[in-house]
Amino acid sequence: MLPAVNLTVILHQTRSPENLGAVARVMANFGFSRLILSDPSTYAFRGAERLAVKGESVLERMAVAQNLPEALKECVYAVGTTSRTQLEGRTALTPEEAVARLAEQSQRGRVALVLGSEQRGLSNEELAFCTDFLVIPTSEVQPSMNLAQAAAVLLYLCSREGRKPAEAAPLPPEEQGARMGTVNALGERMKQVMLEAQFLNPQAPEHVLRELERSLLRAQLTQREAELWLTAFKHLGRAMGGGKGTPGKGAP
Repeated sequence: MLPAVNLTVILHQTRSPENLGAVARVMANFGFSRLILSDPSTYAFRGAERLAVKGESVLERMAVAQNLPEALKECVYAVGTTSRTQLEGRTALTPEEAVARLAEQSQRGRVALVLGSEQRGLSNEELAFCTDFLVIPTSEVQPSMNLAQAAAVLLYLCSREGRKPAEAAPLPPEEQGARMGTVNALGERMKQVMLEAQFLNPQAPEHVLRELERSLLRAQLTQREAELWLTAFKHLGRAMGGGKGTPGKGAP
């Protein structure tokens, strides 16, 4: 089961008021209401109301985040969308597989469906902030889907998953999953300490760091466990002299 209240739809770098309005309408169609715009390409969205038929309440409650990590900070799991089937070291999920994982992870807290901009979708760097990514199978004649159309396909599947009976009771608060904002904060603290220890390459630390963060997300830490790891790295950083990075060979 995928509770509608636990699903957040994130539109990253949206530029079209028409698409925003159409997505809001689709969300209303299928009973979803939590929408976040991440680093929108424009704030001139007045025309969105025209296409958001009976989805005006979605637009009224819509939040805006400066970047993707900020948009994801309250979520425990995120799946991004792309038309590319392979990313280095990662395999695409089908829409059905992705929705099943959203449903499973929604028992631990809020989950996110992330859609990229109309012009270029989500980059590899942006997809690195997502736990998984999915590809909607399309014809080679036109492999790229319109933003609102892709949202309609995926939200229909999410709605169908939401109508299934729950297989297990939601976890109690003390066992809720680690929020991605806490994991990102842990990643930043790890970065400082591992630069100081000369484990990371100071010229390009992000690649290895994102791998480590994804492994923490796959481990399905509770929020308390993530906070304990964060506290431990804070103490370790202080013991090493502040955790400030120093040049070194480090990992590639």
